[in-house]
Amino acid sequence: MEKLSLLTTEEFNPKSQSLDEMSIKEILTTMNEEDQTIALAVQRVIPAIEETIEKVVNAFKNGGRLIYIGAGTSGRIGVLDAVECPPTFSTSPELVQAVLAGGEGAMFQAVEGAEDDELLGASDLQKLKLTEHDVIIGIAASGRTPYVKGALVYANSCGATTVSLTSNENSTISNYADIKIEVVTGPEVLTGSTRLRAATAHKMILNMISTASMIKTGKVYKNLMVDLNASNYKLRERAKQMVCSITDVSYKEAEAVLEETAFDVKLAIVMIFTNVDKSKAQQLIAQSGGFVRDAVKLAEIKEG
Repeated sequence: MEKLSLLTTEEFNPKSQSLDEMSIKEILTTMNEEDQTIALAVQRVIPAIEETIEKVVNAFKNGGRLIYIGAGTSGRIGVLDAVECPPTFSTSPELVQAVLAGGEGAMFQAVEGAEDDELLGASDLQKLKLTEHDVIIGIAASGRTPYVKGALVYANSCGATTVSLTSNENSTISNYADIKIEVVTGPEVLTGSTRLRAATAHKMILNMISTASMIKTGKVYKNLMVDLNASNYKLRERAKQMVCSITDVSYKEAEAVLEETAFDVKLAIVMIFTNVDKSKAQQLIAQSGGFVRDAVKLAEIKEG
């Protein structure tokens, strides 16, 4: 096993070597200056992120899932992204999942030793009954976490697409991944604390992967969340405003159509645009793979 001291994420940052002597303003300024490098590090790995998204979109179209797996901060970043997909895009909780070393309780309290158990990573994924249609993203800032390595090895044996997301070049887990995303953010302001720049970069990348994948499967119209789950007052009002903005109907008309569709925004939009009833609009959406623009075009073709 490689020495941790040789990893970029474990190196000392010369810009913060006097951190304990700095004023609060100096600490904040230093952190802010270092954080400005994160987006540029992400920019350098966009080709690998794009390749990953292509695999995820293909997985969704073929009944597959996107599964994040990691330990500690890396695993928690996966959980944060996965749990936002159902309310944002009305997906099932199974479509985008996150597996955290040590189980759900590890989200709030560290489970010591879980990340060092390679067999545990494999067994945790085994419970999900992987298929060749699934995409597994192993997240580890160091790139050497045994738990994640074990998970990727097992995922490969199932024929699933595997992706490594790390913050060190030529990382160990990348040897077990079809696609490697190695976003090198450099030494942390607080030495070894990868919950800082490394974790921020990983959060940005997971945002990109889930959001772009949902866009490419019809969950977005223009730049609007037309598949959101309007589960509370704020989101129902947002749904009404979206329908008003997109179709130019009045607030009351938007409200009436949304109540008819049980606040299915996409369905309401297609009904208004095509002037068809709920059943026909559902058919148009299904035939168009969930894309609003294509559903409207299909209705125009049928009329023609």
